[in-house]
Amino acid sequence: MHIAVLGTGYVGLVTGTCLADTGHQVVGIDIDPRKIATLQSGKLPIYEPGLLEIVERNTRDGRLTFTTDLAGGIKQAEIVFLCVGTPPGPDGSADLKYIWTAGESIARLLTDYKLVVVKSTVPVGTNSELLRRMRALTQVEFDVASNPEFLKEGAAVEDFTKPDRVVIGVRSSRAEQMLRDLYAPFLRTERPILVMSPESAEMTKYVANAMLATKISFINEMANLCEVLGADVNDVRRGIGHDARIGFQFLFPGPGYGGSCFPKDVSALIALAQKKQQSASLIEAVHAVNERQKHVLGQKVRRHFGAGLGGKTLAVWGLAFKPRTDDIREAPALVFIEEMLAAGVALRVHDPEAMANVRELFGERLSYHTKPYETLEGADALVLITEWHEFRNPDFVTMKKLLRQPVIFDGRNLYDPQQLRRHGFTWYGIGRGDLATTGG
Repeated sequence: MHIAVLGTGYVGLVTGTCLADTGHQVVGIDIDPRKIATLQSGKLPIYEPGLLEIVERNTRDGRLTFTTDLAGGIKQAEIVFLCVGTPPGPDGSADLKYIWTAGESIARLLTDYKLVVVKSTVPVGTNSELLRRMRALTQVEFDVASNPEFLKEGAAVEDFTKPDRVVIGVRSSRAEQMLRDLYAPFLRTERPILVMSPESAEMTKYVANAMLATKISFINEMANLCEVLGADVNDVRRGIGHDARIGFQFLFPGPGYGGSCFPKDVSALIALAQKKQQSASLIEAVHAVNERQKHVLGQKVRRHFGAGLGGKTLAVWGLAFKPRTDDIREAPALVFIEEMLAAGVALRVHDPEAMANVRELFGERLSYHTKPYETLEGADALVLITEWHEFRNPDFVTMKKLLRQPVIFDGRNLYDPQQLRRHGFTWYGIGRGDLATTGG
């Protein structure tokens, strides 16, 4: 098939590249000429493990091209994916201006049948409204379908090529068959394609993310309760995770969730409920718990240093909202950085991929370091915020020599507190009660 993908951000680039890798002719289209120039030069505007190799292979073989020319890009396309941004507005609701602009532009250019597929995360009813707007502009036959993405940053290629399921919201058998054919190569291990209305498909995306966000906020709130009660959340997590009804996924306490999906989608779901004057107290609480959790590390630091915090230097490991990505949208590290800078703290920071993005926000207010141990030199403590694999088994002897004070604030419970005690560290975790250690 000939496929066009509008938007070459995270979702669009992964979608187009993986489809090209199964033999389709794919054109990636974007209004940002710098992004297209970057892609045409063989570089990626985002970091995603394994993606660059697939992009290079398919551009080399002519199956994947990039352009800013919408008319030329969709001319031969049978399927056009909309992967444009839907950023949150001031009230938390999704801003759909890019969806409307893209759909209406396509409608004016139609000369033959095309299936327009909304892959962006959009509120329930967007598909129907887009269909109405496009029909007002053309007499040419077309369909509008919904096909929400369920990609984890850091594992997006794997998620696209080996999905748990594919959800499609369609109104016609023609659109359904085209999408079944398109996704057939990815469903050879008997994973299902779930066919439903566009409204149900739109809602499925929000509910999935809200459920996962709920698990994260729940375990974080329980971790805080464990800490004041003297319980160890790691034991509690194992105690409930082995219950098949609950499971272990998303039950790791930390400084709160971030990224491009959970914060935005939870806020949008709350806004949808408010628009319909429907109570959404549970998901509102999930959001509130997460916002509070982003301040937990800062509170621990302030309690440890007290009135002497101003003038201290802290090393920070991990800036991205999660490992294996350079994405810092809504990252807990940003909240911590702002709090510490406001308190007069000097920060030495390191992240394997996200430092360039953080530098765009904070400029020279931070000290940036390409090597983890270099970050520790002269710092009064280490604050670990993102659990990159590189941080899991460090040399504690070397760390103690480099740090001015042997103190670690472990925002991901990555380290064994008993091991750190033996090395003479003071250690603070999340929700591990009386296991907080004081070295000597």
